[in-house]
Amino acid sequence: MEAMEDDSSEVKDDHNHNYCGGKVRAALSSQVPDGVGVPEPVCPTVPGAEPAKRQAKPWSGSPRTVSELMDSDTGSESSEVSEPDCSAASAEDKFRLDSTSKFLLNAMAVEDYRKNHWPNLEEAIDRLLIQNLSDHISVSYAQIYGYVYKCVCQQHSELLYRDLTCKITAHLQQVSTQLQASPTENLIENFNIALTQYLASLQCIVPVFIYLNKFYIESKLNRDLKEDLMKLFADHVAEEHLSKLMPLLIKAHSMPFQVQPSTMASVVKGLHSLRPEWAQLAPALFSSFIPQIHPPAVESQLPDYADRDRKLQMELSMNGFPRGDQSRKRASEDS
Repeated sequence: MEAMEDDSSEVKDDHNHNYCGGKVRAALSSQVPDGVGVPEPVCPTVPGAEPAKRQAKPWSGSPRTVSELMDSDTGSESSEVSEPDCSAASAEDKFRLDSTSKFLLNAMAVEDYRKNHWPNLEEAIDRLLIQNLSDHISVSYAQIYGYVYKCVCQQHSELLYRDLTCKITAHLQQVSTQLQASPTENLIENFNIALTQYLASLQCIVPVFIYLNKFYIESKLNRDLKEDLMKLFADHVAEEHLSKLMPLLIKAHSMPFQVQPSTMASVVKGLHSLRPEWAQLAPALFSSFIPQIHPPAVESQLPDYADRDRKLQMELSMNGFPRGDQSRKRASEDS
């Protein structure tokens, strides 16, 4: 028993419980076949300190062979926790970070558009829409074009187009409301003022938005900015008042000079430019100001055309429009 205690006092082990001691090595050497060396176990020690000692249990049973010791080492190593593979997780985290950063950048860009670009454009559009033909409004077209250019380059074309159309639509709804409150006898004149002012505004708005028109409306929507804005006037103003406006125009056309000829011509031509099919509502009215409203002349209907001209001359003569001095007319032209 005393000899066993002496042996156990010399036994030391490392972190894998590989017992180190001279007598143990001697016992292992006696079990190993000749020619096979016993590996020296590593017993790490802390620098400047005494090797750690461990009280070992009394040795019992037959000594283990080298293969059994190696199996025990393998088992202890496999019991250690392996590090998880973080490559997939890191890739997913990176994708989330990239998506979040792109969303934040886009949100910042939209916020910059709302705060810095659109307010300046909206103010300029307001001034162009409400201007009078006789007023001189100082507007920097180069600055407006620069704002439009930046918005298109920053991928805000769709947003800019929607804001532009919504802004003009709201203005046209106000114009329509004002025309509804207009007296019936002044509706033709007021409609002509609204149409003329809007067309003059388009002559300024469309050129400064040419970059938006070229790289978004024409290329992606397959439309034209001026046509879209003219359609807005037709939908929200002209069509709303057409049922009242057309009878007034027909009546004014039958009574010369009840309305200024220039005003009549402007309104009729404007309605035709908005919707050419509206000419079929009053062909006689539109044909007086726009050519080729009626179908082409047919030779078989020449007598009818002559009768119409004769009736027109008689109506003009009865309304105070004489044919003039006929004394200098040549004899060969007497009818």
